Amino acid sequence: MTKHRIYSVSVASVYPHYVAKAEKKGRTKAEVDAVICWLTGHSQETLDQALAGKVSFEDFFAHAPRPNPARSLITGLVCGVRVEDVEDPVMREIRYLDKLIDELAKGKAMEKILRKQAD
Repeated sequence: MTKHRIYSVSVASVYPHYVAKAEKKGRTKAEVDAVICWLTGHSQETLDQALAGKVSFEDFFAHAPRPNPARSLITGLVCGVRVEDVEDPVMREIRYLDKLIDELAKGKAMEKILRKQAD
């Protein structure tokens, strides 16, 4: 099976588009970073290192420090694809990230984006 070309694209090359999409809707770079860190378990420092190192999407998710177990609660459509139905693990992680950025840009509250549940 051939890997999708997005796997070899650096996260750093797409990151400015995530930030621009969020900022266009009144959100901040800090919120984009918070979403990425929540999803992957990266700290701000390790996220910055991955971006500076031009790490590919495949490596970024393969070496995520602590993928958030609540990420399985991310559902819905991204580019016409139902996130929860994506079988390939790397593509599913990429779609999770896309979905979170979409939710951020649509003005959803951070508590809901980060899937915080009432105790």
